[in-house]
Amino acid sequence: MLAEERFALILNLLAEKRTATVQELCEALNASESTIRRDLTELARQGRLNKVHGGATLPDGQFLADEPTMAAKEALAVGQKRSIAQAAADLIRAEDFIYIDAGTTTLAMVRALSGPALEAHYVTNGIAHARLLAQKSCHVCVPGGLLRPQTEAIIGAAAITALQQFNFTKAFIGANGVALNAGFTTPDPEEAAVKAAAVHRARETWYLVDDSKFGRVYPAVIGEIYSGAILTNRCPDPKYRQLTLVKETEQ
Repeated sequence: MLAEERFALILNLLAEKRTATVQELCEALNASESTIRRDLTELARQGRLNKVHGGATLPDGQFLADEPTMAAKEALAVGQKRSIAQAAADLIRAEDFIYIDAGTTTLAMVRALSGPALEAHYVTNGIAHARLLAQKSCHVCVPGGLLRPQTEAIIGAAAITALQQFNFTKAFIGANGVALNAGFTTPDPEEAAVKAAAVHRARETWYLVDDSKFGRVYPAVIGEIYSGAILTNRCPDPKYRQLTLVKETEQ
């Protein structure tokens, strides 16, 4: 196989997955590790990917604006979200006053709550989240506001005003994209404003993002990269660790 053919296959794979390890690329291209490493070095020199320890990722800054439905997102990265959700649930203590953002990873987190975490107090703008918390007999408060159908999240000025009445020990926030320069982003400005309000009122913030979200940029900013810690299955670029706390579930 010619080098340009391998380059095209590597970039196609990254376009689908955002990140890839050297081993994954070796298997996909049926090529040796030394060949793949040389290819990654050349593609990085051309600025077409970022070469990171053990693999590669697409450069930060892919701009997107689409917003899949909750049902569509629940079918994506299921295993990664489950591991992130369990790690997030394990951070909650009985004495906590918690904010849980709307979203599929945070919903998986609610499903994972058990033991002392069920004794904590919760505020959430996610309709499905509130219902499940109530079914688990948790103390849950839901802010008023407008319901956004795409994400089943309560948004708007009334929701922001309600959140300003609380102080949270921990906030768990979803994001569609995270990039070094753009920070944490999402498609809808009103939903981003509610997320940002919760971050502002929290003593400790965790952004729950699977590895497909890295390098993606959406129109509405939630917060800068240092506005909270990252809880992910895998961080594809060590540069994130220089700017904020990163906790990975895959070791």
